[in-house]
Amino acid sequence: MSTNTQNAALPGSRPSVIQLTIKEKGALHAAYIPMFQEGGIFVPTTREHRLGDDVYVLLTLLDDPQRYPVAGKVAWITPARATGNRTQGVGIRFPKDEKSAQLKAKIEQVLGAALSSDRPTQTF
Repeated sequence: MSTNTQNAALPGSRPSVIQLTIKEKGALHAAYIPMFQEGGIFVPTTREHRLGDDVYVLLTLLDDPQRYPVAGKVAWITPARATGNRTQGVGIRFPKDEKSAQLKAKIEQVLGAALSSDRPTQTF
């Protein structure tokens, strides 16, 4: 999984823009957040974010050449030095729109049975 943050989220500023490339199904399982009704994705980052911050993610999945733009909100924060050796970063909740519903369906189709796996993820 690789990330590239282009600008920090500051009060009153434009949202952070983060490019996230997930190349393996196991990494997608660890990053996907099915507990959010609209779906969500964990983004490893050392940047400071607050709950509710707007974040724009350009998501690339596995071998799919398409980039999926997600204008989401920070709904989970894993701080530095979190217990269980969890990676520092933020969980981005997908917006409630048709494109996000399609992205959620695509991710869940790719993950299939792995969605019910007991393997640990980056969030909960």
